[in-house]
Amino acid sequence: MEERPLARSVVARQRFGRLFSLGDRNSPSSWTPAIILGEQDEELPFSIAPFEYSRDSSKLPAKISVKTRTNLTLPFDKLDIWHASEGLVLPPSLIESNSGEFGFGKEVLPISWQSLHHDLRLNDDDLVPSIIILTDAPQLANQKGLLSEALYTIRTRFPSSLIWTPGIGGPDNCAILTWMGVDIFDLARSRHASSLGVILSENGPREVEESIDEDASMKYQIQSWKNSLAATRVAIREGNLRELVEKQSISSPRSVERLRIHDSRMSSLDGGKSGLARVKGQYHELRCHSFSSRNDPLIQDWRRRVSEIHQPPSHQSRVMVLLPCSATKPYRLSASHKRFSRSITSNTIHEVMVTAPLGLVPRELEDIWPAANYDIPVTGDWDVDELKTIREMTYKYISRNNFTRVLNHSGINLEHDSVEIIDTRKGQTAGSNEALEFLKQMVEKSISDFGLEDPKESKHRLGKLRSLSKFQHGTDDWLNGTGIQGRPPIFTIRKEGKQLALWNPRLGRFSFTKACLPLLADSKQFPIAHIAPEIDWKGDLFASNVVDYEGSIRIGDEVLVYQSNELIGSARAEAASWEWPNGPSRLARAQHRL
Repeated sequence: MEERPLARSVVARQRFGRLFSLGDRNSPSSWTPAIILGEQDEELPFSIAPFEYSRDSSKLPAKISVKTRTNLTLPFDKLDIWHASEGLVLPPSLIESNSGEFGFGKEVLPISWQSLHHDLRLNDDDLVPSIIILTDAPQLANQKGLLSEALYTIRTRFPSSLIWTPGIGGPDNCAILTWMGVDIFDLARSRHASSLGVILSENGPREVEESIDEDASMKYQIQSWKNSLAATRVAIREGNLRELVEKQSISSPRSVERLRIHDSRMSSLDGGKSGLARVKGQYHELRCHSFSSRNDPLIQDWRRRVSEIHQPPSHQSRVMVLLPCSATKPYRLSASHKRFSRSITSNTIHEVMVTAPLGLVPRELEDIWPAANYDIPVTGDWDVDELKTIREMTYKYISRNNFTRVLNHSGINLEHDSVEIIDTRKGQTAGSNEALEFLKQMVEKSISDFGLEDPKESKHRLGKLRSLSKFQHGTDDWLNGTGIQGRPPIFTIRKEGKQLALWNPRLGRFSFTKACLPLLADSKQFPIAHIAPEIDWKGDLFASNVVDYEGSIRIGDEVLVYQSNELIGSARAEAASWEWPNGPSRLARAQHRL
């Protein structure tokens, strides 16, 4: 009997964690992350346990069956059962060996570490299973880095499939494994905890508290699962899964290790491949409340791009001033930075804020994600790691951009062999009258020493937007010959009487008009989506109409749409590169059509 594919839609996504609705999108029966029940498990609501499985190991290779517990496949008229063979699973240490018999199935596909390296059928584009079982997940979880590598490979190769890692999930690592790409969990660890008389809670195994009539039965184990699944689903929907992951990781050394390894691997990749967002707007908060936040690939990406790529406005190339950050975002709205601005009497001075965990935030970047969004506990003291990061970034930034003088109002001790650094605080607080007066004197002296002349305000604004465009999009070519209109902080960008874009700091992005699209295309820096030549493009971008893409796509990017090699419009990315072109649900929302 022909197996029918699972109906699923992405409700929300954050990096590799996705909230899927299962079944009829107008009236979903369940969602992921979810539980799959074994034969010995008690029944649970469909909303958290949409699947059940059975395994027959009486003969080798073992057979596994997965059954839907409610109607989850079109036309939603009956339950479905999918069958698969596990193949012969060898230990990960025998990676060089080829058993010659790998797992196989259509809607349920068992994959092992060995088959990832030897099974050529996994390269078949027509292979789109509903569920993938990482059969040797327990073995991979016990070897450094293998679980992260296997999940990344499977997740990016099969972006539409749900992933199940048997035997390793629990309420204590549900968020972390979801962050790494897992969608389905079983109750094996909870059953084991129950047999030992302990509760596997959201914070790890713990003893039973008999004073409140608690016991280690599956009733209490399931309650921990419900709490963890609810917290994870809400976190994905609200965009703060990372914060939950950091809290959960401290439940065990193994979880800390997994998160660090995953962070390191993702930080080494392009932002599109690691699932980063380009635009979030000022109303989304990035809470960096733990030491682990510094290892977030988003933070690492910012540090790298500022210190190694970013270029200040061309009229701010000689003198830089380092300023402390503020709790208010963007910084310019804070009382302290309004006082600083009165002392910095020229727009030829390049302003850069020092902060944790981002390190440095140039003034022209203060409105964009994540600089406009982060929140961090403030103690008034820098730790060794923060100081090391700030100093390394500052030295790279100074040397690469060839500054001649640095006015250091940050309070952090800095020295440089080839660049003059002047401490403008002299042991005073940044906002003291004495420090502000000395800062003003040094600004005026620098203007005189280097013969700096303020450009017109329109040129100053355009220079900042050029610098910002280079940072966000890798080019400012589309701004050639343009003029800036409007009152700060919202600007309209025009050329030859036509509006090309609007800069709105509340969105933290350029909103491009239809007239600007050819200029964006000419820059050859914007990502491209190619849609099928035979269709009449009317809606958004989906796997059903996208055949290929070019470039690195981050969530929020402006994607140029081509058909038969002709520019026909643009769309705004809702999925990062790793989901293109075959990811589930909408990949990008249509913006313009030419």
